[in-house]
Amino acid sequence: MDVTMDQPVPTIPIVDAASRSITSSGGISADEIALYDRQIRLWGVQAQEKIRNANILLITMKGLANEIAKNLVLAGIHSITIVDHEFVTEGDLGAQFFLSDADVGTNRAEAAAPQMRKLNPRVKVIVDAEDIRVKGPSYFQAFDIVIATDLDPNTLNLINTATRVNHKPFYAAGVHGIYGFIFSDLIQHEYVVEREKSNRPTLLQAETRTRSVVDVKIKQENNKTIELVTKCELYSTWFLASDAANLPADYLKSRRRLKAVTPILSCLRALWEFLQLQQGRMPSTKEDLQLFTKLATQKHKALGLPDETLRSETLRKFLQNLGSEIAPVTAILGGQLAQDVINVLGCRQQPIQNMVLFDGDLMEAPMYALHPEGGLGEALLPISGGAENGLMNNGRMSVDNPLPTYQPILGPV
Repeated sequence: MDVTMDQPVPTIPIVDAASRSITSSGGISADEIALYDRQIRLWGVQAQEKIRNANILLITMKGLANEIAKNLVLAGIHSITIVDHEFVTEGDLGAQFFLSDADVGTNRAEAAAPQMRKLNPRVKVIVDAEDIRVKGPSYFQAFDIVIATDLDPNTLNLINTATRVNHKPFYAAGVHGIYGFIFSDLIQHEYVVEREKSNRPTLLQAETRTRSVVDVKIKQENNKTIELVTKCELYSTWFLASDAANLPADYLKSRRRLKAVTPILSCLRALWEFLQLQQGRMPSTKEDLQLFTKLATQKHKALGLPDETLRSETLRKFLQNLGSEIAPVTAILGGQLAQDVINVLGCRQQPIQNMVLFDGDLMEAPMYALHPEGGLGEALLPISGGAENGLMNNGRMSVDNPLPTYQPILGPV
């Protein structure tokens, strides 16, 4: 459907800034407006109200999650539940600023919680020391956004299946030394872009395979005509994006663009398959390194990438960084993920779509839309939400059961 001259665009009444802050502030107190003044100036009172009401689930409290939690708590969310059944080790102290030497041997989530509460006493910090894999899918219903960090691909797949069943946005992220990634499955997400109206009409139509313009309104502000353009992004699951999905078609048509794709994508896909084949064990032996190299080469070819861009030096550096945490890298990725969560909560700005890869060697973080053929968004659903796919075991998720499968529903996107 197109916007034509015969179809007038809805107009928003003129409201001055002072009136807008009073009428849209809702339950935000004057103290909160003063406390969050700088960020309210960035994204507005209405967005801050949505952030203020958000309940976030953060899984695995390592260095990356420390950074995510810090940014979200300071932004003023309603609550954050941190789930981690592991205990603090000496190795955790290097990149995790919520911990101290005295915390070694205690639960990681419980150790981090007191310092998180000090950052912003208005935010409710809840600790859950149970293994996330024993939670049933209904557990995720209580949260507005679920963030899983530094977990194996099987567990990420199970969590994402549960978030899909509950129609909840999902993020996965992980770091390995100077390398890392962020994945998002927001299912179907609408957001508003505010911009000065141009001479060309904004049409209600698809902009890309994943993004469409679904609504346009205008308002007058400071003698300017401003467009409020609502766009919708469609997503697919971790199960598909982490291995089966190809690069976008415009990449496959250009050898120049294929040569520019970071080989870290092939390395991460090889690592995720290795972890699945080896029950979560990292590569360590000579045979492991040979298998990893074989898998990386296969993933690289499957993506259609030139052989010369996957160098032995790249493989060596990637393997050397496995399992380590470096504070500057966790800060960069944690800050980017937390900012995207804030944008999604406030329904402002284009969100991550759908895989960000960080290469600390080159200090680059390219983003790729990795999706399967067929339907996306709500059209891509698990065949079942439970026991038929082995997801449930006495009401709980289990990594010992087979991976759930997905049925894309073909049709226009």
